[in-house]
Amino acid sequence: RARSHEGKGWEYKMKTAEQILGEKQKQLISVDVEVSVFDALKVMNESRIGAIIVKQGDTLVGIWTERDLLKNSVLENFDPKTAKLKDHMSTSLKYCGHNETLYQLQDKFLGMRLRHLLVQKNGKFIGILTPGDIMKTLLNEKEQELKKLNAMIGWEYYENWRWEKKKC
Repeated sequence: RARSHEGKGWEYKMKTAEQILGEKQKQLISVDVEVSVFDALKVMNESRIGAIIVKQGDTLVGIWTERDLLKNSVLENFDPKTAKLKDHMSTSLKYCGHNETLYQLQDKFLGMRLRHLLVQKNGKFIGILTPGDIMKTLLNEKEQELKKLNAMIGWEYYENWRWEKKKC
């Protein structure tokens, strides 16, 4: 969506999920469905991520997050070294289209109370977004918009403005 400000010298185009992913510059990291929870945690720690994609062959079948670890760790007889991701992953994947706008993404994160949202393009998942990604982009967008608005205002008028005394 673009808002045009004719004569003002700028046009505002809202960023899309794909553009936000491009700025993030992180690959979609995945592990096999048969991997142990412990091995998945090692990959997550090395990659400094809070969620990992679970695949069976080339097919994405689930996601496993640090929140899942919290839930799993209180289960009786849960051993991360022997527990398989396939038994503990989430299979109801939440995703958005690559062309959804920043505000649409914000609505999804807030409305569905999500911590991770996959991005899909042409039937294929191309990345994952977090609320932090959305917040960072939103703040950057607002900063740029404020700079552009400030550039449009002529402060000289306000700096030189004076009440004039009227003679009666």
